[in-house]
Amino acid sequence: MTAIARRVLALAAAGAFVFAWDSRAQNYPVKTIRIIVPFVPGGPTDIQARWAAQQLNTAFGQPVIVDNRGGAGGVPGTEAVVKSAPDGYTLLAGNPGPLTIAPNVRAQLPYDTLRDLAPIMLIARSASCLCVHPSLPVKGVKEFVALARSSPGKINYASPGVGTVGHLATELFATQAGVKLNHIPYKGAAQYTIDLIAGHIEVAIIQFAGCAPLFQQGKIRAIGATSAKRTPLLPNLPTIAEQGVAGFVSYNWNGVLAPAGTPEAVISRIREVLAKQLATPEGQRLFVSQGHEPAGDGPEEYAAFIRAEIAKWSKVAKAAGIKPQ
Repeated sequence: MTAIARRVLALAAAGAFVFAWDSRAQNYPVKTIRIIVPFVPGGPTDIQARWAAQQLNTAFGQPVIVDNRGGAGGVPGTEAVVKSAPDGYTLLAGNPGPLTIAPNVRAQLPYDTLRDLAPIMLIARSASCLCVHPSLPVKGVKEFVALARSSPGKINYASPGVGTVGHLATELFATQAGVKLNHIPYKGAAQYTIDLIAGHIEVAIIQFAGCAPLFQQGKIRAIGATSAKRTPLLPNLPTIAEQGVAGFVSYNWNGVLAPAGTPEAVISRIREVLAKQLATPEGQRLFVSQGHEPAGDGPEEYAAFIRAEIAKWSKVAKAAGIKPQ
């Protein structure tokens, strides 16, 4: 067989493979879909993944399983998705921790967020409250900044751990406000919220769903929202930016991604289902009632958002002196 003949046969075989793969994509799905949540059950990422699973199950008529693989800041669960077949049957419940924070605080990651994952849809952004213990003599951000400047490094703030969204968001606030705070890392938000209520720490950033009832009960004092605009959950709470820290915005967020190389037809089908349900009045009410801002960004918008977030947190990590470990 001549070289030309072998080349023709190779091209024909490749074409047949592509055709077969495209056919499988058009018929997707034909079996169980698994959404890996790289955290333990119960948090916002898990809750939103279960919402997505319900929508896909209803639309496709196939089982959709939520698989919680918590630990190590979400990195192992994310790695499991990256190493899965790019066929749309293994998806990732995306979160900034392992996707946009970890690349800036970990010396080695078993994946590259931008190279190894295909964004499908950003479901929602989740703002938080800058909260203080009621004994702290401040009622707003300007008063808090003045107090912090008068006592550099003496006000303790909590976070879910080094390199988490809560840690870097507070460091972003400190940098932009021109204050120095003392970081007390915890293993999770539940533990430090208890300590904030008890007065063992003075300040912490808490997501709206957890902050609102405690604020309304007088157990903590919310002094500023991390969002770009006021939230319907606490409409009388000004944003941090409104109160003098110009340009400050920080969100947690959740979305759905697939392994890189997943056919565009599959990605489009998944996104179409989720976007349609998110846009319904019921979908909007559900997320807003939980303190989230429904998004619906598609693959290109979501990818651009992730790139911008990685660059943003890179600057924050460097300004805070956080070295990759």
